[in-house]
Amino acid sequence: MAAVPAPLPPAEAEALVRALQGTELRDTGGQGWLRQHEYVEKLNMHGILSASAGQEQLLTELLVTYAKIPVLIGELISVEIWKHKVFPVLCRLEDFKPRSTFPIYVVLHHEASIINLLETVFFYKEICESAEDSILDLIDYCHRKLTLLAARSTKGQAVELRAQDLASPSSMQELQKQAEAMEFEISLKALSVLRFITDQVESLPLSALTRMLNTHNLPCLLVELVEHCPWSCWEAGKLKKFENGTWHVVPPEDQVKMTKLDGQVWLALLNLLLSPECQRKYHFDGFNKSQLLKLRVFLTDVLIDQLPNLMEMQRFLSHLAVTEPAPPKKDLVLEQIPVIWDHILKKNSGKWEAIAKHQVKHAFSPTEEELKLQARRWAQTYSLDMMEALAPDKPRCRVCGVEAAKRCSRCRNEWYCTRACQVQHWQKHKPACNLMAEVPRSVVDDL
Repeated sequence: MAAVPAPLPPAEAEALVRALQGTELRDTGGQGWLRQHEYVEKLNMHGILSASAGQEQLLTELLVTYAKIPVLIGELISVEIWKHKVFPVLCRLEDFKPRSTFPIYVVLHHEASIINLLETVFFYKEICESAEDSILDLIDYCHRKLTLLAARSTKGQAVELRAQDLASPSSMQELQKQAEAMEFEISLKALSVLRFITDQVESLPLSALTRMLNTHNLPCLLVELVEHCPWSCWEAGKLKKFENGTWHVVPPEDQVKMTKLDGQVWLALLNLLLSPECQRKYHFDGFNKSQLLKLRVFLTDVLIDQLPNLMEMQRFLSHLAVTEPAPPKKDLVLEQIPVIWDHILKKNSGKWEAIAKHQVKHAFSPTEEELKLQARRWAQTYSLDMMEALAPDKPRCRVCGVEAAKRCSRCRNEWYCTRACQVQHWQKHKPACNLMAEVPRSVVDDL
């Protein structure tokens, strides 16, 4: 595996942060939008590398200084709406047969890049505060994603998105499968972001607390996640858990071990239920009380040993079981409401098909030369060496999924365990290989 590259120089990181700006949904996938995606992707990789080296404070300061957190939240919600309103139209267009679906994949991946960047920086209180009114929109976004997670938990294991699937999909149907798998991972990132928001309950505006506790009833939604644990499943008599971007079999001796995702749910519950301000505002009615008391069966000695703070949760639930909490105090305040989602929907309502056809013409049907030029930019943005250095697992065969040691010598994108698998995959891989093979290995900065 390649050595981990260094984070961006401070001046370059600052230039990228300053260049971040909002885009119109209609322009998604266009040249201006792609530049913004490149900035986000580079900052995302920079954030991961900085965090691994304990140096993420500079990125945090830049995002706060230039007030870019609301911009990122706006772009996150814009691409979420695009995925739900425009992408299905693209998939239904019978006369749309793209030469390459990678330009569309980039749009789908944009949401994952932004939420990953937010997960990296939202650990810091000043980031949460710099979101200002857009924190309400982010809370709504996280609620939508957690609701999807809770719904998926009754349908079995989510589709696994393998690292090698980052190559250009061969069809719109395959792209839809990748979008579904990506949605699962995005939702898990949203869970982490929400937990970081709950860390700051004492400094959040009252409207944010009301939104989390009463509008969306997040405590009860988190109880559902504890009950059904969508990142864990049984398959052929073996327990599998989703960690570091992949499903893996858990050995018997580790089955009671708390994962990072389990910890995020419990920490969010601790923040929302044990804070005096939250207890003052939350409706502990009959239904909510009965749902919260379901947690007692999960609070075993083994779990509490791993997260000792849960002892306080255990005491709180024991007290809740034998008391009737006072009704929530009503504050006479003007409640703020999120505006980004409604603004985008209202602006584009009834235009989804027209937007899809506009984007087919101007963004998703590039000529051969335009595709080659964009491939050069992608090669610069998606540094293969960097992604390999950050990957938690060794590469796997594109065909059979076993550990791979051989790599396509032309494009260096695909891995195979044997030549037989490479030959079998060639017809499917050939278009992307031909495109990427023509990209120079060194790309000038002004491309």
